[in-house]
Amino acid sequence: MLYPDMQTAVCITEAGGPEVLVPATVPVPAPGAGQVLIRVTAAGVNRHDVHQREAGRHSDGLAIPGLEVCGTVVALGADVTGIDMGARVMALVQGGGYGQFVVANAALTLPVPDSLSDVEAAAIPEAAFTTWWNFFGMTGLEKGQFALIHGGTSGVGHIALQSLSALGYAILATCGSARKCAAARDFGALAALPYSAPDLAAQVMAATGGHGISALVDVSAGAHLDQDLAMMAADGTIAHLSGGGGAAISLPLRDIMAKRIRITGSLLRPSRWRAKRNWPR
Repeated sequence: MLYPDMQTAVCITEAGGPEVLVPATVPVPAPGAGQVLIRVTAAGVNRHDVHQREAGRHSDGLAIPGLEVCGTVVALGADVTGIDMGARVMALVQGGGYGQFVVANAALTLPVPDSLSDVEAAAIPEAAFTTWWNFFGMTGLEKGQFALIHGGTSGVGHIALQSLSALGYAILATCGSARKCAAARDFGALAALPYSAPDLAAQVMAATGGHGISALVDVSAGAHLDQDLAMMAADGTIAHLSGGGGAAISLPLRDIMAKRIRITGSLLRPSRWRAKRNWPR
């Protein structure tokens, strides 16, 4: 399939506001081994893109933001199997999504269901891979345990509630309003509670029949840490998705030691390729 040598892409010219995003003519990247080239029809917009724009170019030097796309495969790199030329796909990419063309690792490229529009499909990969990695890779969630995500109607939150509940996992959520709590329950939350409730941990313990939470994913940079520790089950894990701009938190070591609670976190883009390639499986 033919494609041009050059493309138009939205580039970050310097650190700043939306005005630093400027269309530019740049080369179309060539897919390497294990990669595909996608003609982009829609790209997701994430908080990471905003942070990157505010800070300037990413540390890898790439000036084109965008971590998830939908489009059509127009070229295959060496050793790519299971993906056809012309296939309609969605993919998690290492930046470059705000261009007309972008390369993606074949293992992070997925077929798009016919029921989804291009815009809908482009908004799935980042949240879906984040959900999968944190609940299964980082916290080791198992059937019979209880999970919880702070921000049940966030981008990651609503995907986590829908996918995990559909797979038979018991997942709870916290939200910022009664309307959002109702939406979280519609998404599949076993219980959805206001995160500002002073007795949040007690409500979670009641909702789980006293078992507590084994896998907690936090997008609030530890804003509810005391409540989190109180609601955790023994040997549970808390995984952080947000660094809160470098925020520091104080930890009551005795509470952590008493339940053998693990506290961890990860950043999706810098995660090792060897780990990422297993996520779709």
